[in-house]
Amino acid sequence: MSTDVTLFRADEQGLPEGLQKTPATKAQRKRKMGITVLVGSLVLAVGLAAVPSAYVIEQPGPWFDTLGTVSVPDPEDDTKKEKIPLITIDGIQTFPTTGELDLLTVSVLGNPDQTPSWLEVAGAWFDPSKAVVPMELIFPKEETTEEREASNTAQMVDSQQDAIAAALTNLGYDVIVGVEVLGFADSSPAKTVLSLGDVITTFNGTAVESVPQLRELLAANGASTPGTIGFIRGGVAQEAQVTPMDVDGNIVLGIGAKAKYDFPFEVKIRLDAVGGPSAGMMFALGIIDKLTPEDITDGNHFAGTGTIDAQGNVGPIGGIQQKLYGAKKAGATYFLAPADNCNEVVGHIPSGLQVYSVKTLDDALSVLSFVEMHGEKSEAMNAKMGMLATCQN
Repeated sequence: MSTDVTLFRADEQGLPEGLQKTPATKAQRKRKMGITVLVGSLVLAVGLAAVPSAYVIEQPGPWFDTLGTVSVPDPEDDTKKEKIPLITIDGIQTFPTTGELDLLTVSVLGNPDQTPSWLEVAGAWFDPSKAVVPMELIFPKEETTEEREASNTAQMVDSQQDAIAAALTNLGYDVIVGVEVLGFADSSPAKTVLSLGDVITTFNGTAVESVPQLRELLAANGASTPGTIGFIRGGVAQEAQVTPMDVDGNIVLGIGAKAKYDFPFEVKIRLDAVGGPSAGMMFALGIIDKLTPEDITDGNHFAGTGTIDAQGNVGPIGGIQQKLYGAKKAGATYFLAPADNCNEVVGHIPSGLQVYSVKTLDDALSVLSFVEMHGEKSEAMNAKMGMLATCQN
């Protein structure tokens, strides 16, 4: 038979009397809590840094002065770089410029093969110059890398041609020929009438100057009535009847097409490794400044963004907030923003940057002229006179 023997007297904590645990002071408890939180935070941070996310991060990218130079591979030694004008014009007199007209880009951190960590994503949430975007919005699963790059390159090439056309049209040159046929849908009603390379010049007697305008003319005609299409084939003007078709409520010819121009002299734009159409307006302004005897930038530093068509209409772009911060980083004082992007501009303008809203190339030129006249007082004078649109007004 065993017998329990008490060898000491215990307190309420189960400790022998005389060996009770001394209660921690407030400072000790606070220190212990701090160490626990710190260790936990470090463990969480290390974990987040290692776990991939389903997002990419948009941030300000490089900027390029359309009146300046760019570095390109040396044609005689591809291990070296040489500087050439971003815009080169041959066959007509050009004039000196003194200001800057920066086009802005957005760089993307991450891709399907290497996504940002959750720690990087968390940091971007609190950075006003960055945006966290779902991966599939930038990298659709149904589109390959090669297809995406080809599309961006094609958009850049087209935007350069549209910018040249917009600039020369603004200066009084007649450069718009029509809309060139690039391809046909299988069910296209135009396949028996038009051929690849034909240039559509009129529809129902109205001159065709752009693809959007052709869409408007087709919509006015409707899908149940033949329309008269004028086109040029091999230098010969012709006419034919074609009945547009209705595709999901859109009245179309079922063709792929783009604007066709005839320029009186050569304008080259060289900008490698940048895609998309958003530099169009700044290209056009750069061309106009080089072809204008007066120095329209007058030594001032402008930045801006926006698509453009041959008629000088400025369209919205993506990443406007990142481009605002990119302009600030570039040292620009004045920013030209597409009017249709104004809802994204308000509340996101970096300190010291004056932002003006533009709908057309003429609007942008009016901003340059106003700044040339009023200089550093431009913002105050515009607030007083209300001559230029801003995203706030």
